[in-house]
Amino acid sequence: MLTRFAKANQITGSERAIKNALAVGPVSSLATNQENQVEQNTYFSNSVPSKGITDQKSSGRCWLFTGLNVLRAKMMKEQSLPTTMEFSQNYLFFYDQLEKSNLFLQAVIDTRQKPMDDQTVMWLFQNPLSDGGTFTGVADLVAKYGLVPKGVMPETYTSNNTSQFTTFLKRKLREDALALRENPKASNKELMAKKEQFLSEIYHMLTLGFGTPVTEFTWAPKDYDGRAVYPPKRYTPQSFYKEFINLDLQNDYIMLMNDPTREYWKTYEIQYDRHTYDGHNWLYLNVPMQDIKEAAIASIKDSTMMYFSCDVNKFLDRSRGIADLANYNFDEIFGVHFGMDKAQRIKSFDSGSTHAMTLKAVDLDETGKPIKWEVENSWGAGSGHQGHIIMTDEWFDNYMFRLVINKKYASEKIIKASQQKPTLLPCWDPMFCSEE
Repeated sequence: MLTRFAKANQITGSERAIKNALAVGPVSSLATNQENQVEQNTYFSNSVPSKGITDQKSSGRCWLFTGLNVLRAKMMKEQSLPTTMEFSQNYLFFYDQLEKSNLFLQAVIDTRQKPMDDQTVMWLFQNPLSDGGTFTGVADLVAKYGLVPKGVMPETYTSNNTSQFTTFLKRKLREDALALRENPKASNKELMAKKEQFLSEIYHMLTLGFGTPVTEFTWAPKDYDGRAVYPPKRYTPQSFYKEFINLDLQNDYIMLMNDPTREYWKTYEIQYDRHTYDGHNWLYLNVPMQDIKEAAIASIKDSTMMYFSCDVNKFLDRSRGIADLANYNFDEIFGVHFGMDKAQRIKSFDSGSTHAMTLKAVDLDETGKPIKWEVENSWGAGSGHQGHIIMTDEWFDNYMFRLVINKKYASEKIIKASQQKPTLLPCWDPMFCSEE
């Protein structure tokens, strides 16, 4: 067989040049379609104004940055703030990690009678917590803990670089989980006491990495010279949120999904995929792409940004900030055809949502059909197109997955379908193995 392979695949002169190039450089640079490198049209017929690009640094908190950027845009618009401002991602991330720790430990208690090789138990130990998440987590955390400005609880090195710290959190949680399972006859009271002890230790680790969350603070917006616009006021995180945002994030929003592997117009819920034990599982309505686009366009036309997620690295030219299926000719480079459609890529674990961003603009043709879209990213102002990514509509169809919309931009059909009883999916489902 090897002999037949060798005879059938003799390297030609042009292929030898490709082989030499691949020995010293990345495939993407060799596969770049030079004909698609012309200057990008950056005009958008409809766009939501924004001020300032955020930067999640070396962390997986895009879901948190995106959710808070949606709220930030609302506050800056309604308050007519003269300068950019951010909410403290570090403040909510502290509670996110504490809540996820509690969720994991309680789930271990709830499943302690099952064997260690049970699929749910194995999934729990493989995924005690992460720095990833969804808009559902943003909604539950904000409702429970409120918001604070970034200057009140700024980032730390650890919050900007989560990987190593998260490794130690996971290790401690797995050790604690084994302790909770070691005595099958332990009473619930004993287990709760142990869990509280373990959570206290996790809390201590989090304060060292992120700082102690603020409970009260004094704040007022500032102008370009750094002067307070009006007299500073005393707030709690909850009173700050109520005064400046005051949205019901848990009930006024719908997460739409485009997953062609499942029946459309059905709601789905993901087991154990939530940020707080007493919160909500990840819930979404699966709809055709056209219905997602209609809701997105309505929201943008009303100057309202949206939480958006996609498989960001597919056909993305990072230097230009362009996501376009015509960016690269991978078929030509390898001499093979990559022909899977969106459903096949999902089923085979080849594609899934990997990154959340803030959808802010659409360019419509004379008939009202979208030509391209733009998102505000959280990779810093120097990334992509001035901190943004521009996506062709064809790319949008293939690699966009989730959009969170305010119900006032939803059709009657979406509203009605979202009220049905959801189908519960397991936590190891292919679509959610690599959540943003």
